[in-house]
Amino acid sequence: MIQIYKNGNVFTAKEGFERCQAFAVENGRFVRTGTDEEVLAEFQGREKETEVIDLEGKMVVPGFNDSHIHLLNYAYSLTKLHLEGLNSVEEIVEAGIRYVKEKKIPAGQWVIGCGWNHYFFPEPRFLNRHDLDRISTEHPILFTRVCEHTVAVNTKALEVLGIGKNTTDPEGGEIVRDEEGEPLGILRETARYLAYEKQPAKSVEEIKELLVRAMDEAAAVGITSVQSDDFETFSDKDWRKVVKAYKELEAEGKMKVRVYEQCLLPDLSRFQEFLDEGYRTGTGDEWFKIGPLKLLTDGSIGPRSASLSEPYADDPENRGIAVFTQEELNERILLAHRNGMQTACHGIGDAAMRMILTACEKAQQEAPREDARHGIVHVQFAAPDIFKRMKKGGIIGYVQPVFVQSDMHCAEERVGKERLKYSYRFHSMKQMGIHTSLSSDCPIESINPIDGIYVAVTRQDYNGFPEGGWYPEEKMSAEEAIRGYTADSAYSQFEEKEKGTIEEGKYADFAVLSHDLTKIEPERIREVKVVMTVAGGVRTA
Repeated sequence: MIQIYKNGNVFTAKEGFERCQAFAVENGRFVRTGTDEEVLAEFQGREKETEVIDLEGKMVVPGFNDSHIHLLNYAYSLTKLHLEGLNSVEEIVEAGIRYVKEKKIPAGQWVIGCGWNHYFFPEPRFLNRHDLDRISTEHPILFTRVCEHTVAVNTKALEVLGIGKNTTDPEGGEIVRDEEGEPLGILRETARYLAYEKQPAKSVEEIKELLVRAMDEAAAVGITSVQSDDFETFSDKDWRKVVKAYKELEAEGKMKVRVYEQCLLPDLSRFQEFLDEGYRTGTGDEWFKIGPLKLLTDGSIGPRSASLSEPYADDPENRGIAVFTQEELNERILLAHRNGMQTACHGIGDAAMRMILTACEKAQQEAPREDARHGIVHVQFAAPDIFKRMKKGGIIGYVQPVFVQSDMHCAEERVGKERLKYSYRFHSMKQMGIHTSLSSDCPIESINPIDGIYVAVTRQDYNGFPEGGWYPEEKMSAEEAIRGYTADSAYSQFEEKEKGTIEEGKYADFAVLSHDLTKIEPERIREVKVVMTVAGGVRTA
């Protein structure tokens, strides 16, 4: 069957931001683009096998490709108590009490919540065990901060976890303590795994159910591809289950989104097992493919755990947390590099990014390899030398403009004005020639790419603050932002010849929008809705 989509406003996302009016799809790929007349003429005489769809002048864009997301964790988060938008400890305590009562959670069973952000509390401090004890002393409670780099637990949870005054901090993490040395119920970075490891694991069937729900949500907002970090979502950290779940969903015809797995395997022995079983970047097919080795090298800005070269402006004794030593990071990136794997390392602070760059440069020196496409995820608090090294080394930036809408409220307080000159400079990165793909880091931020495009274009939060935009010189055009979510994301996964633009020979992945993102007033971008999503020529939403 041939499908001809006519009378459209088709943004191809090709260089130069070309547009066309119509396109044809056959066997899951674009086979012709052009004017209505050109495309219809191409298939004259084949009317019996042709379906014609009138786009009624609506904008069409390539299917969105979120270059850094946690798809499985997003679905898991939908099963938890949501704490976003609660702006005080009191509101969180009240919500927790209601949740336990309404869900009739038995004593002794974990109460799990996510999304709190202390920055918006009247007294901007972390949740602690004393707060959560007011919800319950009979249930262990685990509430994850919005950044997912810090968790708060209650006294019952500390007891279940066996965390006490004499418990030592795990390497790369911190058990925050009070003046008497007693745990406060705040676990930062790798210390949070002490709590995560006690949560029940999921079966392959349960993982599949969660992934189907997440893909439904993604397709509804125009997403046809994701680059997803899924391997350590659950306590058993069983990457084989995740791979099996995706492969079974594909065999069952239930994949609505193409997945490029960002393989979080920080433990060397587990990573070596993965390699020994034959997995490499590119292993797989068009619906599920192994991507880069993913590593977390530091924390985030909110809880002051991003690794900085100089102390935090509002915490002069603190430079954040480095998860690895330079030698440990070198070893992991070299092992991946020697085995033909791409790497994508979480780096928010400048110290972390310099460590990543040093490890990538060392790997290339020891085992030169063309077009490795290693990358840094986030690239928030950078500096001129970091940008120069990224450009020289062909290092990809997986960035999240949507972070601007939340981080702008605390960034200057954390690092001061001087360091902000080189922070969140995503438009400048593109102008410098650094390959820069856009993403959401969902469930940290909204899964909807249109929210990310709004912030990229306006540099404002969802309430329109500040007037004119935060560091407005870093605004992207809507065209640039769309390419960041499509063509640039395809490049970051070595698939620029297969997808990312609407042109002949590529996967027929596209989204139809209610309004033209490039013509609507910037402040109204979030009003734009996805009215149709198609992946491989098949409608998914």
